[in-house]
Amino acid sequence: MIHALSIWLLAAGFFGAGLVNAIGTPTTRSDFARWGYPNWWGRFTGGLEIMSAVLIAIPISRVVGLALGASIIAAAVLTVLKHREFKHLFPASAFVVVIALAELSL
Repeated sequence: MIHALSIWLLAAGFFGAGLVNAIGTPTTRSDFARWGYPNWWGRFTGGLEIMSAVLIAIPISRVVGLALGASIIAAAVLTVLKHREFKHLFPASAFVVVIALAELSL
């Protein structure tokens, strides 16, 4: 039960975050620029997040999707810590917890 729920929460979460980053809302564009990333970085990140969601949703590629998702979240956490913008830690931490639950139940 927890396994299936964590898998679908991750897929939905990465897909939603990917859409937001790929579309490039003014807030996300501002965040990426403030952190020193190039203009295209949001679309790139969004694409990786959507790819992670799809890979997580397909059982045969789930481990690869989880590894990609964990890498994305690790980069996000490091960026937030480096720039001391701790308000962004809660969403990233939620992803960490759900990834851990999914990994433990594999």
